[in-house]
Amino acid sequence: MELDPRGQRFAAALTTVVITLVLVTGSGWLALAQAVVFAVAAWNPRRGPYSLIFRAVILPRLGPPAEREPAAPVRFAQLVGFTFLAVSALGYLSGVTAAGVVAAALGLLAAFLNAAFGLCLGCEAYILIRRLKYRNAESV
Repeated sequence: MELDPRGQRFAAALTTVVITLVLVTGSGWLALAQAVVFAVAAWNPRRGPYSLIFRAVILPRLGPPAEREPAAPVRFAQLVGFTFLAVSALGYLSGVTAAGVVAAALGLLAAFLNAAFGLCLGCEAYILIRRLKYRNAESV
């Protein structure tokens, strides 16, 4: 499966807004809702709520993409996002606010970099891990 990178940037922009609201309001429930969005997108990026919005509302105005990207790095990035926002939700909801703030802030940084510059940190981490895995397999 290959994905339209514009959809991933759109999702990152919405995620940036949501995580900013998490940090402003201190809402563990909103962090949990974003964690659920990440979980769905990690399972299938085309079925994530933000992807569905992109395809229904934005894509018809843009037309087909000039390029596509593989889904595996995006799925990994969504899993990383899920982890950060799950930790954030647990932190806020259990009263360990500092953990909630730090985890949300790290998630916000990654989402903002993707939305603003097209730099997907989770995708880059996925590629690096794959390279290291294959390099180690070759040396054995």
